[in-house]
Amino acid sequence: MTSSSAGTHPAPATLGQLRASGHESRGVAAELRANLLSRLRSGEDAFPGIVGLEDTVVPELESALLAGHDLVLLGERGQGKTRIMRTLVTLLDEWSPEVAGCEIHDDPYAPVCVRCRTLLAELGDDLPVAWRHRDDRYTEKLATPDTSVGDLIGDVDPVKVAQGRTLGDPETVHYGLVPRANRGLFGLNELPDLAERIQVALFNVLEERDIQVRGYSLRLPLDVVLVATANPEDYTNRGRIITPLKDRFGAEIRTHYLSEVSDEVSLLRQEAEVVAEVGDHLLEVLARFVHLLRESSSVDQRSGVSARFAIAAAEGVAASALRRAARTGEAGDSGAVARVCDLAPVLPTLLGKIEFEMGEEGRERAVLDHLLRLAVAATFRERLSGLDLSGFTSVFAEGAVVETGELVPAGDVLSQLGTVPGLAKVLDRLGYGDSASRGQVAAAVEFVLEGLHLTRRIEKETVDGRTVYGAA
Repeated sequence: MTSSSAGTHPAPATLGQLRASGHESRGVAAELRANLLSRLRSGEDAFPGIVGLEDTVVPELESALLAGHDLVLLGERGQGKTRIMRTLVTLLDEWSPEVAGCEIHDDPYAPVCVRCRTLLAELGDDLPVAWRHRDDRYTEKLATPDTSVGDLIGDVDPVKVAQGRTLGDPETVHYGLVPRANRGLFGLNELPDLAERIQVALFNVLEERDIQVRGYSLRLPLDVVLVATANPEDYTNRGRIITPLKDRFGAEIRTHYLSEVSDEVSLLRQEAEVVAEVGDHLLEVLARFVHLLRESSSVDQRSGVSARFAIAAAEGVAASALRRAARTGEAGDSGAVARVCDLAPVLPTLLGKIEFEMGEEGRERAVLDHLLRLAVAATFRERLSGLDLSGFTSVFAEGAVVETGELVPAGDVLSQLGTVPGLAKVLDRLGYGDSASRGQVAAAVEFVLEGLHLTRRIEKETVDGRTVYGAA
């Protein structure tokens, strides 16, 4: 029984009303399985927002969930592991009933904590029921070396003891994050960072579905699906997943970086929060740039090149365009359009996101500059191959020069170049069309000029942050 709006929930407020409504209780694993099957049968996207993993990671993930398994997502940084983990919450029922006021969100039909069992015995069908939205049924913890058993499982609550309860009373227990995630999903990021003795505390949760707290005679059969993430590099650098714990996870799923440039562009469009317009051709440059970094022998591939690198680059490029618009007064915030000249200025801010091989010390910026040029050239060839660009080269053959740069307004770029035959076809290839703004036209022109330079048809000279294109 669900509601179509996150702002409303089903009406039953007592256990008796819940029974009368026909609601049937089911475990979290069964809930995920049923809702996933429903999406698969309808052709709906089971994992919205997951790009480029449809034929590799997603089928394995679907099988693990249908099997009711806890799982580990294993892969290098920036491969979408946390995003996948958080997406699973969309497979839960929108609303779920629980005993009102219960710390561990007990099922009204079968409560497990002492408090709720006592209330059920006293109140029967008058047991109060509350409704919990699926967004509240996901709990996430970043594993750190200082994480304690008390944080995850629970500990004695000194306040309850001070109120007069005895240490042997199960109600003196302060529940940790795992039991508080009962009847939901628990996500554990960077599992190898947990100390080995803390990992042991998860044995019973994964195998027996119960918890033990400081020797209490306390058994809570939890209904929780646990999803963890890990980076292979962590096994040697910071820790490891101990073998008995690995054995208790039902599935280990390897993630990977996106293999297609088009998928990388789609991811950038989805994730980057840009403050100015960034054309698809520039996003394609960044996507190719990232792929080249992932293939480069100068970069430590064990550490990987995160998708966050490209996302930060796209946001930086947009910020550079917005800065130019503000400094030159050429357009308002809505009119700022990124150009090729906005690519290089963001490179210094990205150096900290990459681990280079030892032999490249001192050459890091040169490596990035070189690979960026290769990315621009490859995108130029891919986007504009077959077009007649002689109209551009002929302008320079007659002695013209065009000065551009991160603080040169679009109007200045266009006025220096004048009318160029073939520009309309370039705009069409880059997706701007006939109604392109002045900023978009300047972005297209500068892309062509840089491409012609990289293919050695015109010269380029950079002085004091300004770039001058001229005849070869």
